[in-house]
Amino acid sequence: MTTQERGATYLEVFANREFRVLFGSFALLVGGDQVKMLALSALVYARTGSPGLSAATYMLGFLPYIVGGTFLLSLADRIRPRRLMIVGELLRVVTCLLLAFAGLPVWAMLALVLVTGLFSPVFGAARSALLPDLLPGDAFVLARSMLSLTAAGAQIGGLAVGGGILAAAGPDGALAVTAGLSAVAVVVLRFGLPDFPAPSAKGDLPAGGPAGGVRGGAVRETLRVNRTLLVDARVRGLLLAQWLPISFVTGAEAMLVPYLGSTAGIALAAASVGLAVGNLAVGRLVPPSGRERLALPLAVAAGVPLLVFVVQPAFWGAALLVLLATAGGSYELGLQRRFVEAVAEPIRGQAFGLASAGMMTGQALGAALVGGAAELTSPHMAIVLAGVATVLCSLALHRSLRPGPL
Repeated sequence: MTTQERGATYLEVFANREFRVLFGSFALLVGGDQVKMLALSALVYARTGSPGLSAATYMLGFLPYIVGGTFLLSLADRIRPRRLMIVGELLRVVTCLLLAFAGLPVWAMLALVLVTGLFSPVFGAARSALLPDLLPGDAFVLARSMLSLTAAGAQIGGLAVGGGILAAAGPDGALAVTAGLSAVAVVVLRFGLPDFPAPSAKGDLPAGGPAGGVRGGAVRETLRVNRTLLVDARVRGLLLAQWLPISFVTGAEAMLVPYLGSTAGIALAAASVGLAVGNLAVGRLVPPSGRERLALPLAVAAGVPLLVFVVQPAFWGAALLVLLATAGGSYELGLQRRFVEAVAEPIRGQAFGLASAGMMTGQALGAALVGGAAELTSPHMAIVLAGVATVLCSLALHRSLRPGPL
């Protein structure tokens, strides 16, 4: 049997040297970002004394994905990926050092984070676009799974470590540490990753655009390719399938604090455990074709445990239900191979960037919608409504969630 028929293993994925480099640099990036935003939030609170502004500052790192994903993603297909990722890390070094030591007023610090953050989806898209070349077939699916698990783990670890660094060195010291992590990532990428060509140099563009090379302004090209991707029924369906069900599950997680109060942290940790267990179990134990067949049932199953909140379960029951819901999020493993096949290689970077930017935006909107439902009803009923929305979205997207032609 071929590797694709029998399914790859995580050991085979990590046997690839270039993937280890990407994996290590990604872990540094996600963990460092958590430390940076935590430190910036503390710095703003120390300067202003405003808890609301401090909380808004922590969420500031997610906003640029909307703008950057809409207007700048074509850069991921036009610039060599190693060069682009190194520029991203150097930009983080400069940003953190300015935040820590330049004595900027609060408005200037927030503006700096917003402007430099506009390019974050571009840097992430460059990394994702490399994976199918480094690890073709089923190994690519497991590589994406590992990056998702790393993101979740590094976010939790970054918050824990960031709290310790803040206590020991203060906000300025924490920002300096983040700059150091990015500097390490620059060295890792420069000497550990080959200088692969840009995706646009590998072939002709799909119908509707000129072939190869630089094709006009980055903003105009990003808008054109985003439109090309979204009008394609197959690609659009796969994008919506990656965005919608999981967004409402994330929205339900946002209600755990008002629902559980001071014990919500353990339930949120259970959500991360569920994501990890689901990805590892489906990725390792289920063959590639089985993952694709399970995508629809798992997406529906992600919403079902949330319906049980109608009976207002106590702490341990709530934690278990959230764990089961996030485990269902592993349905996305069944979409990855089909998504790569549906997208032309010269615009692969932008396609992955659009998928990630849409997911970030969708999760923020999901949390906002579920929060609005809680204002009108109650936290536990808002979680129930999030479960209903997850199930209905999954069923409505059944053609995209099932293998076979759309």
